[in-house]
Amino acid sequence: MNRSFSFILALAVAACTQFTHEMAQARPTTGKERMKQYTIEQFMRTVRVGGAAFSPDDREILFHSNQTGIFNVYSIPVAGGIPKQLTHSVKESTYAVGYLPDGRFLYRYDRGGNENDHLYVLEGGQERDLTPGEKVKAGFLGWNADKSAFYFMANGRDARFFDIFKMDLKGFKPTLLYEDRTGYQFGAISRDEKWMAFTRPNSQSDSDIYLYEVSSQSLKHISPHQGDASHTPADFDIESKHLYYLTDDGGEFHYLASYDLATCEKKTVETADWDITSAAFSRHGKYRVLAVNEDGHTRISVTELKSGNAISLPRLPYGDITGVTISEDERLLAFYLDGDRSPANLYVYDLASGTAKKLTDTLNPEIAAENLVESRVVRFASFDGMVIPNLLYQAHNASAGQPAPALVWVHGGPGGQTRTGYNPLIQFLVNHGYVVLGINNRGSGGYGKTFFTADDRKHGREPLWDCVEAKKYLKSLGYVDPNRIGIIGGSYGGYMVLAALAFKPAEFKAGVDIFGVANWIRTLESIPPYWETYRDALYKEIGDPRKDRQMLLDTSPLFHADQITKPLMVLQGANDARVIKSESDDIVNAIRKKGGVVEYLVFENEGHGFTKKENQIKGYQGILVFLDKYLKDGDNGKDQRSVPAWNGC
Repeated sequence: MNRSFSFILALAVAACTQFTHEMAQARPTTGKERMKQYTIEQFMRTVRVGGAAFSPDDREILFHSNQTGIFNVYSIPVAGGIPKQLTHSVKESTYAVGYLPDGRFLYRYDRGGNENDHLYVLEGGQERDLTPGEKVKAGFLGWNADKSAFYFMANGRDARFFDIFKMDLKGFKPTLLYEDRTGYQFGAISRDEKWMAFTRPNSQSDSDIYLYEVSSQSLKHISPHQGDASHTPADFDIESKHLYYLTDDGGEFHYLASYDLATCEKKTVETADWDITSAAFSRHGKYRVLAVNEDGHTRISVTELKSGNAISLPRLPYGDITGVTISEDERLLAFYLDGDRSPANLYVYDLASGTAKKLTDTLNPEIAAENLVESRVVRFASFDGMVIPNLLYQAHNASAGQPAPALVWVHGGPGGQTRTGYNPLIQFLVNHGYVVLGINNRGSGGYGKTFFTADDRKHGREPLWDCVEAKKYLKSLGYVDPNRIGIIGGSYGGYMVLAALAFKPAEFKAGVDIFGVANWIRTLESIPPYWETYRDALYKEIGDPRKDRQMLLDTSPLFHADQITKPLMVLQGANDARVIKSESDDIVNAIRKKGGVVEYLVFENEGHGFTKKENQIKGYQGILVFLDKYLKDGDNGKDQRSVPAWNGC
């Protein structure tokens, strides 16, 4: 770890840290703040929406919604109105891709969460699979210049690698454009179809860009650099003269740069004090849309390229603008507004008149937004002085006179980030009296290269110790009961839960592991074949199962399950391709064998994440019941090994 950077960062945020700590301490709860509690069924009657694609005449927007209990595709007029359901799946969550010029539309789904997405179109009411093959995984990559065809990737030839195809809309017959045999990740294709840009990951923090010339079928490395630096293609300009890309070469944060295809000249285009996370041009090149990850918030800017002027975005309720899409005629802008207390809603904005219209209203009307909780950024200095950013959700009824139980919430990854925006499980738990601290432990994305790489080959140690320091921070808040603090997380966050209970067994009173890694050796050896490109990067980040076997044994909770003495709940999707079910099976069986307390929920029709409302209701309610029993109303953290295990699934 670069201690000098940690110290400088600590100085820079010391005043803010003290301020946010004082604010967290000083917020009293009054009788007026007593909130109404809602059932999990009420929370799940809130609708989730996503995706946005304008129809050929720009009069409708295609999107997906889980109004029916699972995701289906809908359309809605830009003038407003009732959404029209276009797909009627009752088994698989189905997601919108985009309209064809004749008004038909593309959509995608996998089977039971197995991540093998296919692309589909409806023809005369009948579904047509455009990317067939039982084990094929496909992905939409965009439209060609006149929308007579679209690009997609698929791994049918070799499960490890994705070839790039062009699909003509007349007959839907694919043409191979690029055959990948070495593990390059598609980034962008120029409008004139002469160039493709690919990324080659070297590690989690280091990557290169390669340009592929279609006519000569040759690859050119365009990002030579010293040390670790990330390079990611963003988009080609409309004239196919420049490639725009994101890089942190020479600095801590990602900035936007350009590469001249004729002269090979590179230029810095735009920088920010945080990571620029995406950049794209509108269909005819009038606008450039930029997104910045600012301390866990998404900040969007739209620039008119001819004048260089920033477009004024509408004044809206508090939240982040995400998922920006500009219409074909470049008159309208569709986007989502997502806030902690307001689930994402679809808006359309008229760029000429400056008027915005809200098209959806997703929060269940039975739920009052004022009874939900707004997060706020807080920071604390960890064991070595490194400053750790977090999002804090304070339950309305938590006070010095009525201290509340609390949870350290650990995001997935490694390299993920706890960000603002509506999270139904967090809001459900906070609504039922829990304080939640969403930690961005070292190794989290969004806070600079040094912070991002500070967890490399240290998993189970320094990042975990940050979580222990997060517990200490919670204990310092006057409205948190210091004897009732647990830990919860999914995927890599689930690993952190297991690691906390196994390697720091005295720290947390209970844990909730949502499809977390228990055995690093098996997980690294069983990664999906289409992650082959990232295998070496994962090995550099976490460890090589052959060369670093002892280190991985030492940091895998499964081999230390006899140290887990506090109650644990595990949730798992049976079809998870990333963290396979055996990971959860084995940790559960190991704890039961020792007579420990463990509850286990398996969802047979889910993968790495639960998309169906029926399962979310069962899972989230199960988490609350577990926490109420062992954290809120338990025995203040005593060893639970003698309590009989719950054997249900």
